[in-house]
Amino acid sequence: MTNIGYTLSSEERGPNTLVENAVRAQAAGFGYALISDHFHPWTSTQGNAPFVWSTLGAVAEATDSLDVGTGVTCPTVRMHPAVTAHAVATTAAMFDGRFFFGVGTGENLNEHVTGDRWPPFDVRLEMLIEAVEIMRKLWTGENVTHRGDHYTVENARLFTLPEEPPPIYVSGTGPKSTRAARDIGDGLVSTAPKESLVETFTETNDGPRYGQMTVCYAESESEAREIAHEWWPNVALAGEVGQLLPTPKQFEQAVEMVTEDDVAELVACGPDPDDHIELIEAYADAGFDHVYVHQVGPDQEGFFDLYENEILPSY
Repeated sequence: MTNIGYTLSSEERGPNTLVENAVRAQAAGFGYALISDHFHPWTSTQGNAPFVWSTLGAVAEATDSLDVGTGVTCPTVRMHPAVTAHAVATTAAMFDGRFFFGVGTGENLNEHVTGDRWPPFDVRLEMLIEAVEIMRKLWTGENVTHRGDHYTVENARLFTLPEEPPPIYVSGTGPKSTRAARDIGDGLVSTAPKESLVETFTETNDGPRYGQMTVCYAESESEAREIAHEWWPNVALAGEVGQLLPTPKQFEQAVEMVTEDDVAELVACGPDPDDHIELIEAYADAGFDHVYVHQVGPDQEGFFDLYENEILPSY
């Protein structure tokens, strides 16, 4: 059985709206949600990027059955892993067993803001692996001193902890990051229905596999295509561009080459539930046992009605 979740899109919503969306997702029957962790949106049209840890505290208090995780946090550059571990521990304590922690190697868009250099991918992956090691040590509640290749921690101890450490789900979008997810993670998070990634992960890890799919519900397919192209053209940027560009303005320049058709090839557009189910099943066929849905654009209520009445009952 495929478990269906919801995306709390920080790039498109302010904090109060995200809390309202989380409550509505719970009421609609979604069992979990992942919230994006950004300093900047991809483009100015998206228009938001609230501090995720403040938002999560409010979501914890506003919901009582919805599992929530980050999708995903980069715990390596703009936030030191010791500080991130502190934020996660407090958040997990507030959620009382309902929080999971998604991590990845990040994007220059969000991580350059403190003035540190943007390392090449292999170095960022090393940093992520070391960061996960540090955070797991701190979540034991023991005093931690760590001197590694990338980080130093001096006599640090977390006094506020959840009853159990949250599981860590690692982003895998290519062979190297997926092998890291397999080796250090409790689960996998990805953004494309690629069977090869699941096969790599499940070689030695039977943890959950989360795949994010993007849709745009609107009253007509043509309207949905227009909205998706306006709000989420970055979905069609190929290769490493998404990890390298540092500002929304540069993303806006890059997506000038992206057409409405380019976006519609990747996003389920329109009100027909069969189109949405077809994309869910593509992820399921690739081996993802959790599929969380990102509704692009302002009409979240129409999306919730569609899924509550036409899609979630089948899952």
